[in-house]
Amino acid sequence: MTSPRLTLTRRAALRAGAMLPVLAAPRLLRAQPAAVKIGILQPLTGALAQDGDLGRLGATLAAEAINAAGGLKELGGARVELVVADARSNPEAAAQEVEKLQAEGVVAIVGGFASPICLAASQAAARYDLPYIVDVGVSDQITTRGLRNTFRFAPGFGTVTNTALANLVRLNTAGGRAAKTVVLVHEDGLFGSGLAKLMQTELPKLGFEVLETIAHPTPARDMSNVALRIRALNPDLVIPSSYYGEFVLLARTLRQQRIRPKGIYAVLNGAASNYRFVKEFPEAAEGVMDCNHWHDPRKEEAVALKKKVEADGRLWAYNVPLNYSCVKLVADAIENAGAADRGKVTEALAASNFRGHIMPYGPTKFINGQNQGAAPVNTQVQGGDIKVIFPESFADAKPIFPLQG
Repeated sequence: MTSPRLTLTRRAALRAGAMLPVLAAPRLLRAQPAAVKIGILQPLTGALAQDGDLGRLGATLAAEAINAAGGLKELGGARVELVVADARSNPEAAAQEVEKLQAEGVVAIVGGFASPICLAASQAAARYDLPYIVDVGVSDQITTRGLRNTFRFAPGFGTVTNTALANLVRLNTAGGRAAKTVVLVHEDGLFGSGLAKLMQTELPKLGFEVLETIAHPTPARDMSNVALRIRALNPDLVIPSSYYGEFVLLARTLRQQRIRPKGIYAVLNGAASNYRFVKEFPEAAEGVMDCNHWHDPRKEEAVALKKKVEADGRLWAYNVPLNYSCVKLVADAIENAGAADRGKVTEALAASNFRGHIMPYGPTKFINGQNQGAAPVNTQVQGGDIKVIFPESFADAKPIFPLQG
């Protein structure tokens, strides 16, 4: 016969057991918070697909690093989930993809790469107060429209051009003022035309004669006429501002036609700071200089990331560390906001003092959407490698100029 006391104990136990799922549920939800979605918008098809894929790679590696380190700690360890969209290398498609990312519920968007894409996409995102972090787009129109949602992490072409010109003067002075004449070659879009206009204005002030400015379309299938014009003008320097495919074509054509200026000094060039160009066309790449985005070789995280990318059989280019840093910047803003709330994340970005990037920048500080700590570096292809030649504080090679044809 069962005692009343034992029966009561069993009933109590059964009631307690029935309540366990109810009591445990809130704790389980806290232990497994919903993932936080970040939109990655890149030109994954079309003329700019190579750059878009590199940008996606950097963003993916950042999300993996954040999640491996415990996720977003201020949100209970929530994981970062990337929602990838294809801008298809044109502004109209980019704006359409922003609509899709909005519907997916992303808390912010990173990327764009090309200036026209960034202009269209950030404008579309502004309709939803959706934070937009520009990875590369250098046109200063991006940050002068007064859009509260738009933040450019990297320097614009005004800053890059001023740095490029200052370093060119230093380079030329050290080389015995070997360069006096220049031909500008640029893609005919927003990026290249803006840079060429600045160069046309500033170079004569610094003692350089601009012999001619040559525009070309993107994509371009042939650079023979451009090369022939350069041969006829015989400049000391060629300064190109183009995307990857067009500059590779130009450099190879110059090499094939044995046109050898004293220097090729690129500004924000799509190939001169890209290991694919260096590996596939070493003779055309040798000696080419560039003022562009680049990682900080003094930072252990940057060096380790580069080794990982190369160990996986991928080529390193600036798109990778820039997008890696941009995703980490957004994650830091979400942590500071304490919530995956667009308005709070925008406020956190505007007040950001982010130091956890792998670029050669100081702490992030946005004024009118532009990161004031951002700065380019000068690189040169030497011996089949890309070396930093300026600034001297962390250069790993001295510039070779003038080149001996």
